[in-house]
Amino acid sequence: MSDKTLVARAPSGTHDVLWPESTRWESLLALFAVHVERAGYGLAHTPIFEDVKVFRRGIGEGSDVVGKEMYEFEDRGGRTLALRPEGTAPMVRAFVQHRPPLPWKAWYATPAFRYERPQAGRYRQHHQLGVEALGPSDADLDVEVVALADTFFRSLGLAAFTLRINSMGDDSCRPAYLELLTAYLAERRDQLCDEHRDRLEANPLRALDCKRDACRAATDGAPGFAEHLCDECDAHFARVRQGLDAQQVPYVLDHRLVRGFDYYTRTTFEFASAALESAQNGIGGGGRYDGLVEMLGGPPTPGIGFGMGIERILLACDAEGVFAVDPARPDAFVVDTAGGDHARDLTAALRAAGMSADRAYDDRSMKAQFKAADKSGAAWVLIVGPDEAASGTVSLRPLRGTGDQSTVPVAEVVDAVRAAIRDTPADPSAL
Repeated sequence: MSDKTLVARAPSGTHDVLWPESTRWESLLALFAVHVERAGYGLAHTPIFEDVKVFRRGIGEGSDVVGKEMYEFEDRGGRTLALRPEGTAPMVRAFVQHRPPLPWKAWYATPAFRYERPQAGRYRQHHQLGVEALGPSDADLDVEVVALADTFFRSLGLAAFTLRINSMGDDSCRPAYLELLTAYLAERRDQLCDEHRDRLEANPLRALDCKRDACRAATDGAPGFAEHLCDECDAHFARVRQGLDAQQVPYVLDHRLVRGFDYYTRTTFEFASAALESAQNGIGGGGRYDGLVEMLGGPPTPGIGFGMGIERILLACDAEGVFAVDPARPDAFVVDTAGGDHARDLTAALRAAGMSADRAYDDRSMKAQFKAADKSGAAWVLIVGPDEAASGTVSLRPLRGTGDQSTVPVAEVVDAVRAAIRDTPADPSAL
């Protein structure tokens, strides 16, 4: 096919979000913002691309994200950059650079990029919501962050999801646990899948969360991290569980939950939807990352956060039949068959007065304009024909249900429409 006949399409693994579906995204973002800002989190933006070392150091060279999925490129200045594959490392880089006062609590909404096989709810460009809280090492902050995610999901109407939690310890207890786990898995090396058999010594934790049957069978009796914590990590995890119990946030302990990034310490958590297929049922997760600020050149600063995929959340909402959002509808629609000047000026006047208004274009017929008005979902229609234009009036008519048409002087249209909207029942069919 020649370039002249090529039909432009979005790249594989990406997708367009058009109106009215985008109305649902707007509502989701607005609800999330209200939810987290009540807890003191403020919006932060970071660049879509970063120096590649931000992710290599933060996420880890041995992770699948860095080794297999990250988009890297060299710019015209010879710098090696990477498109953001996740939200936490850039936020921590921003903290290291700008050093805002502690505690620093921020939220973000951002696209993220990973080169992986596209599937339902998994895109090469997807979109994340998340929070990061830096400063306190207090386990109660862990509880706050986990509970924020849990209550947000419930505010959408979701109910068929499970929260799994675990602790990954810290530098005091992790080395001994890794040695114990490696020894356990080495005795079962032949039972592991090819990938984790070859990478056992480099990263034994990855075998725990492998979804392949061979690895799951081989790790069934593996020692759990939570049973081999040092005293401080054990007390921290106990306080987290106590707090979740006190706030009635249901959870299950899962020794397989180790998350995929090197920066995680202590508390880790993940939400999975039972309404989605098990291979793609994660709707959000996160954990504590007390060493990440230091990895990126900052002073020792504890932190914790979560990320959640917008596309995956909406799939879960669809599967449960919740969070249906009606597209925005104009308050009024102007039908003008007298040249279009009145439609131009009336819509501008109504919008300036704080109401939503729309119109048709291209000098369409009265019938075509009424079809457009009906399609818009507007509650009221303003009609200006030759007679109204000659008399300086506008006909005001309810577009749905029953009601009387009235004639209003042009100078009084804004007040008349405002009064009509005020008196319109919530359900237009009740007119």
